[in-house]
Amino acid sequence: MVTDTRVKELKEIAYNLWWTWNQQAQSIFEELSPHVWRESNHNAVAILNTVSPSELQARLRDSVFGQKVTNVIKEFHAYMDREKTWGSVNAQEFTKNPIAYFSPEFAIHECLPIYSGGLGVLSGDHIKSASDLGLPLVGIGLFYRHGYFHQLIGIDGHQTEIYDLNVPENLPVQLVTDPKTGKPIETFIEIGHSIVKLYAWKLNVGRVTLYLLDSNHPENDELYRELTAKTYGGDIMTRICQEVVMGIGGVRFLRTMGVNPSVYHMNEGHSAFLALELAREQMLLGKSEEEAFRWVKDHCVFTTHTPVPAGHDRFSKDLMLYAFANYSAILGISVDRIMELGRVNPNDGNETFCMTVFALKMSRAANAVSELHGHVSRDMWQHLYPGRPVHEVPISHITNGIHILSWMNAPTRKFWRKFLGEDWETHIMKADFWERVSDPEFIPDEEIWALRYTLKRALIEFVRRKLRAQHHRTGGNGHQMFDSFLSPDVLTIGFARRFATYKRATLIFSDPEKIISLCNDRERPIQLVFSGKAHPKDDQGKAVIKRIIEISKHPMLFGKVVLIENYDINVARHLISGCDVWLNTPLRPLEASGTSGQKTAIHGCLNLSILDGWWREGYDGSNGFAIGDDHSIPNHEEQIRIDAENLYKTLTDQVIPAFYDRDEHDIPRQWIVKIRRAIQTLIPRFNTDRMVAEYTNKIYKK
Repeated sequence: MVTDTRVKELKEIAYNLWWTWNQQAQSIFEELSPHVWRESNHNAVAILNTVSPSELQARLRDSVFGQKVTNVIKEFHAYMDREKTWGSVNAQEFTKNPIAYFSPEFAIHECLPIYSGGLGVLSGDHIKSASDLGLPLVGIGLFYRHGYFHQLIGIDGHQTEIYDLNVPENLPVQLVTDPKTGKPIETFIEIGHSIVKLYAWKLNVGRVTLYLLDSNHPENDELYRELTAKTYGGDIMTRICQEVVMGIGGVRFLRTMGVNPSVYHMNEGHSAFLALELAREQMLLGKSEEEAFRWVKDHCVFTTHTPVPAGHDRFSKDLMLYAFANYSAILGISVDRIMELGRVNPNDGNETFCMTVFALKMSRAANAVSELHGHVSRDMWQHLYPGRPVHEVPISHITNGIHILSWMNAPTRKFWRKFLGEDWETHIMKADFWERVSDPEFIPDEEIWALRYTLKRALIEFVRRKLRAQHHRTGGNGHQMFDSFLSPDVLTIGFARRFATYKRATLIFSDPEKIISLCNDRERPIQLVFSGKAHPKDDQGKAVIKRIIEISKHPMLFGKVVLIENYDINVARHLISGCDVWLNTPLRPLEASGTSGQKTAIHGCLNLSILDGWWREGYDGSNGFAIGDDHSIPNHEEQIRIDAENLYKTLTDQVIPAFYDRDEHDIPRQWIVKIRRAIQTLIPRFNTDRMVAEYTNKIYKK
């Protein structure tokens, strides 16, 4: 009976993504089947689907393993049942009517590939911290059964996109059903002249429930069944329909579930159509259009992530007429009037409908995602607020953070438990808690340096395995050559993110002879690890990948510059922990915030970055390295030249000497001083616990 109970509780944990930021829970599933754990990209549900009930019960009777399971179950219930949380103290007003958080993608874990990049990572980390803080919040997104693409890179550097099928039965998702009948709960939306039915899949993310809407309903036309198939897939028609599903369908589904949020958070403009559905509800209660939209504005908030005008979704009148042919009649507002609501100039018939403009008009509070991005956004949208100076444009900023526990691996977590205690995770936001890290008597330099070697060794062996697999897939047979790729003794620089051209992944190769010299220096060499995907339709981004592959084959750089394919959360976790330096070279001010560099400090990796996005706020002169100063010029070509020059200067004058200057014990004392400073100054600030608390106090509360 005890064993049966533990089987049931273990299944409950597998279907709660809490295990994705708890190494003890992960180790249980890995121990059950190391092979399936690796092949399934660390999927707890896939493990339980592989291990038979008889085998699982037998394994649980092992006293050591059984005790590990018992301990994890106790920890899980203690987490889920905790009554006194930050939210219970600071956000009691949301207990009955939670916050509804809408986002087009959520990156929770590598086993659930329904995300493409930074926006999804931010969304996933946001709801994880909401869970940790005990903040009443429900998430709404889309279930992409083909997800985002699996990236294959050919010998010539060409990127190929493969879309795998996400099979719900093998994922930590559950179809939302009626507890009485067992039948799926459905909602519907109107698109054009059609009724489109929607299912929903539930993800338990700690204390937070995330609902993912799915248009793959057997009664829908094939066109509409495919709407939610791919993350940002299809053409502009698919895009507007996906946004109708998320915005209007999301509100209707919440109503079906009996959820009446007190505030609706639009994370980027993709979900802004939710404002139309909220207005429709209010007009059904007898309010005028003006009163209805006033109510909507009082209950909606908006976060913008895009620092360039071209990045905001815009739809023509013809497209809007198609999408809202029937809905506008049900709403009682003409498509012409809807168009006006999404225009800067309502009377300009040539202006398209902009989701960001509509979201700004429909929100009582709006924010950018870093201080500099706030300046950029206020300047970008000033014309929406005629008569107001730029500094009075109502767009504030809340700088992004990361969910620290999700981006840690087992050695790092063990390290911090050893020195900071079992409960260190509850003190992440407390700056004074981290001050002790600066004391070498509290944490010896030798311990930090040992951790750095442990993490770098893990990274290098991971990279070698990945490169062997790539090599084998493309028909190669020289597997042993990868045993000499990279060295744990060499300064390792990482660059991993979406390969958009403004991120300038090849800036460090601006002077080929210089980089060859740096990589082949006998006494103080460097090595570089790259990873990232280019959007399927971004030919320029794909050209960047091809260029890096070409560079990696240069005889003087072979084995010292590498690019590994199929960047995902798992790859990121290895790179941000194992690299010595995290390189970020965006064309300022196009990095709204960025979060990849925020993940490094907990592991003792240092940032080397343009002063853009979050790093402009995080850098204090002693906790990493800055490329250039807090300034940029309009001439992009000249800026690229200046940035490349500053990058090489910072590398040669600051980074390389600090890493290689050693004492008699071969320890870089001044480098470790910078590591300590980075930990002390960055961790308590650039985390999603702080970020979500800030959203609660500044944005969610009226």
